[in-house]
Amino acid sequence: MENFIPRVRITNGKQEIYDVVRKKFVALMPEELVRQQLLHYLTAVKKFPSGLLQVEVPVPYLRHTYRADIVAYDRYLKPLLIAECKAPDVKITQEICEQIARYNLVLKVPYLLITNGQQHLFYRFTKEQNNYMLVDEMADYKELVLKSNTHK
Repeated sequence: MENFIPRVRITNGKQEIYDVVRKKFVALMPEELVRQQLLHYLTAVKKFPSGLLQVEVPVPYLRHTYRADIVAYDRYLKPLLIAECKAPDVKITQEICEQIARYNLVLKVPYLLITNGQQHLFYRFTKEQNNYMLVDEMADYKELVLKSNTHK
């Protein structure tokens, strides 16, 4: 996720970073920096249309409403990918995997991505095994859409 130069400002003594999806400045916290780096990577490198990305998506589950960090959609607005971002000092654990799995019980996406900015885990649903498999590298947006339509 190199070549990312964030727009940062200080307002009332607090650092803020520009969110390219929400089109506004938000508090600059370590997790938010990771989220903005990932948004840059998805749009600039993997060619995700920014209009098909949503940040902090409400996900109702049981009696709670959670928030998925990033949800990407296909051109028919069907959820394609859920991304969970953590601060760089947060270790990716089974608990975090369970967190994104809860979101996916509702959204039912073919791709899951977990990152803390240092470690990136990308999973693809396989119909053959009816399970998510860890994938070495994430394809670009068009290929993900194509594979998602052929693997359902």
